[in-house]
Amino acid sequence: MTNPLLMPWQTPYGIAPFDAIEDAHFAPAFEAALAEHLAEIEAIADNPEPPSFANTVEAMEGAGAALDRVLGVFFNLAGADSNAARQALQREFSPKLAAHSSAIYSNKALFARIEALWDGREALEPEEERVLYLTHRGFVRAGAALEGDAAERMAVVKSRLAVLGTQFTQNLLTDEAAWSMPLSEADLEGLPEFVVDAARSAGEAAGFETPLVTLSRSLITPFLQFSPRRALREKAWRAWVMRGENGGETDNRGIAAETLALRKERAALLGYEDFAAYKLETEMAGTPARVRELLMAVWEPARAAALSDAAEMEAMLKADGLSGPLEPWDWRYYAEKRRRALHDLDEAELKPYLQLDRMIEAAFACSSRLFGLSFEPLQVPLYHPDCRAWAVTRNGQHLAVFIGDYFARASKRSGAWCSTFREQAKRPVAKTPIVVNVCNFAKPSGGKPALLSYDDARTLFHEFGHALHQMLSDVTFGSVSGTSVARDFVELPSQLYEHWLEVPEVLGEFATHAETGEPMPPALLDKVLKAATFDMGFQTVEYVASALVDLEFHQGQPPADVMQKQAEVLEEMGMPHAIAMRHATPHFAHVFSGDGYSSGYYSYMWSEVMDADAFAAFEEAGGAFDPEVARRLEDYILSRGGSVEAEVLYTRFRGRMPGVEALLKGRGLAA
Repeated sequence: MTNPLLMPWQTPYGIAPFDAIEDAHFAPAFEAALAEHLAEIEAIADNPEPPSFANTVEAMEGAGAALDRVLGVFFNLAGADSNAARQALQREFSPKLAAHSSAIYSNKALFARIEALWDGREALEPEEERVLYLTHRGFVRAGAALEGDAAERMAVVKSRLAVLGTQFTQNLLTDEAAWSMPLSEADLEGLPEFVVDAARSAGEAAGFETPLVTLSRSLITPFLQFSPRRALREKAWRAWVMRGENGGETDNRGIAAETLALRKERAALLGYEDFAAYKLETEMAGTPARVRELLMAVWEPARAAALSDAAEMEAMLKADGLSGPLEPWDWRYYAEKRRRALHDLDEAELKPYLQLDRMIEAAFACSSRLFGLSFEPLQVPLYHPDCRAWAVTRNGQHLAVFIGDYFARASKRSGAWCSTFREQAKRPVAKTPIVVNVCNFAKPSGGKPALLSYDDARTLFHEFGHALHQMLSDVTFGSVSGTSVARDFVELPSQLYEHWLEVPEVLGEFATHAETGEPMPPALLDKVLKAATFDMGFQTVEYVASALVDLEFHQGQPPADVMQKQAEVLEEMGMPHAIAMRHATPHFAHVFSGDGYSSGYYSYMWSEVMDADAFAAFEEAGGAFDPEVARRLEDYILSRGGSVEAEVLYTRFRGRMPGVEALLKGRGLAA
């Protein structure tokens, strides 16, 4: 069998030949590429020549090219278009990849070469020295210096954590795909046309003749906003928050507890007090104490705002003849009513102006004005019919391929993310990036234009900000390209880009009515901008609660009962009754699907301190498209990846590090 995953790809820009790849190709390609990478690593480790940057670190940068290609395709498909075969392969691959990683990091001859280079480092280019530093640090933090039983136990722990992370993700996907709620014609009363249309589309996609509410955020959130049927809202809300907590084989509570215990053990093997101390050592925050300081500075004003809002909405609920208290399934419904009363702003009135295609155009247009980028549609086979691709150029020079995968489907995990099929690099082999944005917007039925909520539009800009970080990367080595930065710095470009959605001239040009083509009326645009911080107490409370629970989980002794610990943390914080954590533990994929945001969910807020201050640099210079500030943003942040410490990069861009004041002002929570 000819395996396209192992053949040279004679395709435009080296895009994977998706139309030729079958699930049966993955396992043999994976095994072959794994063996090839291990042989390359052993050749580097056993090189009789004295260690040099070129024959050791740069050689490691170039090793594993076949494995990178195979895994780039596989894991992108496993997240965005899963099926039973891919889930089985993921369960098979995860422990093998963990063992492969352990074999590399425990290679004593290889570590000796890296140690020798680090101890005698001199005459290296700045980026070479940075890559050597990160390589050496990575080996030490992976346990390369461990011996005997400790080294063996570390390998076992990492393998088990890989299995648990995969299982957590797949359980969540199963729970999300399994639940739906049929709606009768009577149940549709009071729902705006776009919600009814999305529910009918979900029903059609599932093979039903009746409309359905599913656990896609772009459907369940507007249902909770607009449905006047309180019992249905409660049923939908409970299904949403109980993902991963329904008993049986897909229950994630035991997985979360075991994960926390193993992370604690992993940190202890390396000499750290707990996992939070280990994890935060390499982040901008540095310590759990600094994280807590930031979160608590925001918590108190946010909680006060949320409690004030809750009191007003409870009065509205009672005016409707219902008995209190205000419940979590009531919040979005009465918040929407309150927004109409305070700002004369109705989501149903706004949504026809936020067409998906026009918002994509807006995101592209802003990047064209800021960074000179051009986007040309590509007609190439992709992994799903909903996907589309563009070639990204500047002054006629190819920079990247951008793929957009925007619609929700049962085979896609929830949320939104940016990933790559290929990262940018110049050495040892030059590569341009292939970047994908994955979202879960409601797909319309009957060929109608896809309409976004304002929150959806913000998500689109957010993920495109991550994509810009990848596409504008201009470093030498792939290990420090694009988003290969500190976790609490990685959200700066994405959250910063959200600000351009709120620039009046952007909405004025691209927010056009789906039926009439007319631009958003100035009065409506004014209401949208004035309501930008509406319900910010709720949004901040649900987020900070999740971040603090994440931090508490990873400090001190791991809890035997994760749900009891979660409840204790929330009670101690004074969590408002009518607000739930944004991500309860059994579906907290950021923290338990892998290591990425463990002890690090605070990162969005740490980055927000910077993004509020960074956009202020444009405002101070006279406008959102000031060319000099845009040039500095690209030169010092977007193009540099992790080639320089994050704090140094930000200070070069802004001249100083910011305080929390800009964040509080931006959220409407300043005193």
